[in-house]
Amino acid sequence: MSAPSAEPTVWITLVKAGRTKIRYPAVLVADDGVRLTVRAPWAADGVRDFGFVRFEPGDVFTEHYWRDRWYAVKEVRSGDGTLKGWYCDVTRPAAVDGTGVVVEDLDLDLWVSADGGRVLRLDEDEFAASGLAASDPEAARRASLALDELEDLGRDGIVRLLSRA
Repeated sequence: MSAPSAEPTVWITLVKAGRTKIRYPAVLVADDGVRLTVRAPWAADGVRDFGFVRFEPGDVFTEHYWRDRWYAVKEVRSGDGTLKGWYCDVTRPAAVDGTGVVVEDLDLDLWVSADGGRVLRLDEDEFAASGLAASDPEAARRASLALDELEDLGRDGIVRLLSRA
């Protein structure tokens, strides 16, 4: 029998097109009522190589979710603590309850390398093909604005966003 964890566990659920894409446990780091921060190991099976970064077993994600913003920012570190960069998901504002966080992935993503030298907009083709612009034009507009904001933050130093109270 293992000893109970002293750290609060929350469940992170990422939903895409009405279906659960992934669900995993994370440790609660902070929650100020607007932004919730958790830490979790790479939750998918095996390695995911994007070409510009590899996510793999042993990587640790410090994830920031906002109740009032249309994105989530995930700081990615290798198992030895080396910063790989920030993976940013455009999502609807996070729904947070006593046991977890649910975010709806809106297909748009952004990658910021550890040195800030690469800021890559991702999956704009998937977003266009999703049909969100027709089914929920306001959500599509907000998602596009969120990606633009993330790109500006990425070019200006995303760390400043995460250090704000």
